[in-house]
Amino acid sequence: MEYHQGGIERRQFILSTAGVIAANVAAPSLSLAQDTAEAAANRGRIFKSVKWGMIGDGGSVLEKFELCKELGYDGMELTAPSRHNLDEVLAASAATGMPVHGTVGQKHWGVRLSSPDAAVREEGRQDLLTGLADTKAYGGDSILLVPGKVTGEGETHDDVWQRSIEQIRLVLPTASKLGVRVLIENVWNGFCETPEQLRDYIDEIDSPWVGVYFDIGNVRKFSPSENWVEVLGPRIVKLDVKDWGKSNGFCKIGDGDVDWAAVRAALAETGFTGWCTAEVRGGGRERLADIAARMNRVLDL
Repeated sequence: MEYHQGGIERRQFILSTAGVIAANVAAPSLSLAQDTAEAAANRGRIFKSVKWGMIGDGGSVLEKFELCKELGYDGMELTAPSRHNLDEVLAASAATGMPVHGTVGQKHWGVRLSSPDAAVREEGRQDLLTGLADTKAYGGDSILLVPGKVTGEGETHDDVWQRSIEQIRLVLPTASKLGVRVLIENVWNGFCETPEQLRDYIDEIDSPWVGVYFDIGNVRKFSPSENWVEVLGPRIVKLDVKDWGKSNGFCKIGDGDVDWAAVRAALAETGFTGWCTAEVRGGGRERLADIAARMNRVLDL
């Protein structure tokens, strides 16, 4: 397996369109904690949301949208293949002005593109195609994908690399037609555990419709998060926000070992603008308000 550093056209595409995407997002609401505060450096450049499953309060789709807007979140991230009523989602988005920025794939851990079983890989690809269509219907522009898992039982690092790329390339015409990107998340799956490997994986696919959904906290176990930002650069399209510490594991945002000042500096150096989504333990109004305040603080929102 060879790692490549190509993909110049794709990276130029990402750089040229990132600003346009962000500019089309509704102006972010101010969190209650910042109503009277001086504008932060990344407000209007980085927009925040939470994973749908984190929202513990609000019975209806509309109530969940309204709660998140009230707490200062800028948009919503749903799941795909769909677990939501499309009409309710579209009505809630229109009523609140809260866009759905994207979705998270729901089946990629169990139905893996890296499976040694060709039928399972086919099923995973069909799920991804369905997810792309669902995302488009909600008005989103990306779907988060975990491309596989190194199991040691028919799924080596090279297997995940080769099999997942083969399947991803088959969905790229659909992604292009719909205008929805496939974004690879870095997780604890034994795959691409250095930033150089993830960089080369993305560059081997070499498509403007594939990028990185960079999880800031997940990588801290392996090396400083800011190093990943520096290596991945414009390949990063969206951010998952969490923290991790050697002594306390996954913890509240800001309470782990992530050097947030260094992460902010690295993001600024790459010119990042776009969505960040919390991926931590959720809860009701009080918990979600605390998450919003912590995101504001560590990312200067």
